[in-house]
Amino acid sequence: MEKLKRTHYRKVFKSDHLSSYDLEDFIEQGVLLEFTIKEVKSFDSTKVAGKSIAANIAYFIEDIKPMVLNATNSKILSNLIGSSFVEEWKNFKVELYILKNIKFGKDKVEGIRIKETIPKVLSEQDIKIIRGAISTIPSQAALNFFYSNLSTKEKTNKEIVEILKDKQIQLKQNA
Repeated sequence: MEKLKRTHYRKVFKSDHLSSYDLEDFIEQGVLLEFTIKEVKSFDSTKVAGKSIAANIAYFIEDIKPMVLNATNSKILSNLIGSSFVEEWKNFKVELYILKNIKFGKDKVEGIRIKETIPKVLSEQDIKIIRGAISTIPSQAALNFFYSNLSTKEKTNKEIVEILKDKQIQLKQNA
């Protein structure tokens, strides 16, 4: 059955900054929500959602919108990096998630949060172990089962994706 394309109602309200609905798009596409902060700039007055506010804004190496860092995310980033100075918040990998039911005035809304742990990077040893396991898989059904048990981090790792594709081609040729 073909997957129905869905459009979040907020998508029509063009935003220059990252929001929870942007992350929902990534989640639907199976993208791991890990991004590398290129730099953070502090503004005394900048436009966000049509209002002029003071803000710290994180810009990413990946091709995604910049993220307005509220006080909570700024504190989390400060703790992770070990510095309270935004000029030092650069070239740092973070994992984002959507937090529901954040109190915003009288409303409860969804918001973006930075995980309070540094994302684990797959090591060469991790990839070597997975490569070895894939090499012993005897059938397409077994490969599908193996794939279903991989973590999102493993499923989105470019090297592992290529190993899986090569194994799939090999299994088709041997069938």
